[in-house]
Amino acid sequence: MFAGIGGIRLGFERAYEGGIESVFSSEWNKYSIQAYQANFGMEIVHGDITKIDEKDIPYHDILLAGFPCRPFSQAGLKKRI
Repeated sequence: MFAGIGGIRLGFERAYEGGIESVFSSEWNKYSIQAYQANFGMEIVHGDITKIDEKDIPYHDILLAGFPCRPFSQAGLKKRI
């Protein structure tokens, strides 16, 4: 959830060499989705999580969710939360 460009996913994949399978990704920002797909292949990135029925989210063992980076990034106003 809130996949962004996939930094959290990448960290988990690198930390667990036994293999982690991503079963679902959600992100609403079109530029983040483009970067995510460039990083992980053209897999489906579902849109706004508030518009997705929970029954459409596959079974999973770990749920990862990012937080907005804009307050901390060069792209935002750097107004810390």
